[in-house]
Order: sequence, then structure tokens, then C-alpha cells
Amino acid sequence: MATKKAKGNRIQVILECTEHKESGMPGTSRYITTKNRKNTTNRLELKKYNPILKRYTLHREIK
Repeated sequence: MATKKAKGNRIQVILECTEHKESGMPGTSRYITTKNRKNTTNRLELKKYNPILKRYTLHREIK
């Protein structure tokens, strides 16, 4: 008897730079990554490189 495979817990999320958004400069810095829905229920926050500002900034998950 075969058991049904559970739906995947990993989902794709988009991370957007918070500092760039507030600065009012043209363009955006966005990254696409995956997260585990069960382990990380809150929005993801990572320090990533922003090529427009030329430094590492806080990137937050957007919906």
C-alpha cells in the first residue's frame, strides 16, 4: 500500500531592500530565495548585497 506524498513545505519568496525603498532612489534590489513554511512562519529578513547602494543592507520578504 503506497502512502500519499505530502505537499512540499518549501516555498519561493522575494526579498526586497528596505533601505533602498526608503531612500527614494530609482530601481530596486530584489532577491528570490526559498524558505521552509513550517520552520519559518514569520517574514524572512536577511542581509544581502545591494548593487545600487554598493553595500550590504537588510532585505525583507514581500508578499
